[in-house]
Amino acid sequence: MAQVTRIPDPVPVAAYLTDLQHRLCHRFEALDGGARFSTDRWTRPAGGGGLTRVIENGTGLEKAGVNYSHVKGAALPAAASAARPAIANRPFEALGLSLVIHPLNPYCPTSHANLRFFITTGDNGDTVWWFGGGYDLTPWYPYLEDIQHWHRTAHAACAPFGADVYPRYKKWCDEYFYLPHRGETRGVGGLFFDDLNDWPFDRCFEFIRAVGESYLAGYLPLLERRMSEPWGEAERRFQLQRRSRYAEFNLLYDRGTLFGLQSGGRTESILMSMPPLAAWNYDARPAPGSREAALLRCLKPRDWLNDKAV
Repeated sequence: MAQVTRIPDPVPVAAYLTDLQHRLCHRFEALDGGARFSTDRWTRPAGGGGLTRVIENGTGLEKAGVNYSHVKGAALPAAASAARPAIANRPFEALGLSLVIHPLNPYCPTSHANLRFFITTGDNGDTVWWFGGGYDLTPWYPYLEDIQHWHRTAHAACAPFGADVYPRYKKWCDEYFYLPHRGETRGVGGLFFDDLNDWPFDRCFEFIRAVGESYLAGYLPLLERRMSEPWGEAERRFQLQRRSRYAEFNLLYDRGTLFGLQSGGRTESILMSMPPLAAWNYDARPAPGSREAALLRCLKPRDWLNDKAV
């Protein structure tokens, strides 16, 4: 864990994340064509607060949440310090932008992105900091060209930082967004990283910005391409069945959800990632050879840059 004598300044990180939140909301409102994000500014009794912005029941976006938080506390929660016992219970400052987009059209994939920065200071004045985040894509009806665009955009964002960065963070994403009780990944992956302080602070921050910009470049074209696809009751039913897996991961395994709840965060903002509707139909299985069955072949780690079929 990096220790430094000069404390990295969180102000530019906060400025970037709040600007990205504004741009994301503007772009998603334009894409939806009707709905507007509600704005909910909140404060946390233990220190800090945030700005939660949510669309519900839009023309194209059934639910979309883009949440910025900047919180402080007297003791780092277990979800953030489990891998770092030496810094457990230290005072901390945490900044983050988290978003989940649940389109109405079943042919549009759900997506999630998160960028965060932590900093703690010990009794002896030593400072520990790190970045984390990433994004992942969860289609219900997979299209190879969409998945490859998503991964090629992620690869291009990582390339200036080293040839090993995309493969390492792609693998981490596959392993992290995995439901062991279902034996499947949450979707088709993307990037995931934590404890990022291998480079100097400015270089790490540059990488965070590259990831943030590539999310927009990777996801918005997929929505523009699929939002007009015709769909019916059968597609909607399958979408709701698969959304239940999304909810299971967020409630059982997601580190950000656990951190928010353990740190006394605002419950409504923490759980904004949940889908508005989901279904748990008993032992629901798609018919062999159907388009729905094609999704199940995608729910395992794959080389999406070079695969020839879903």
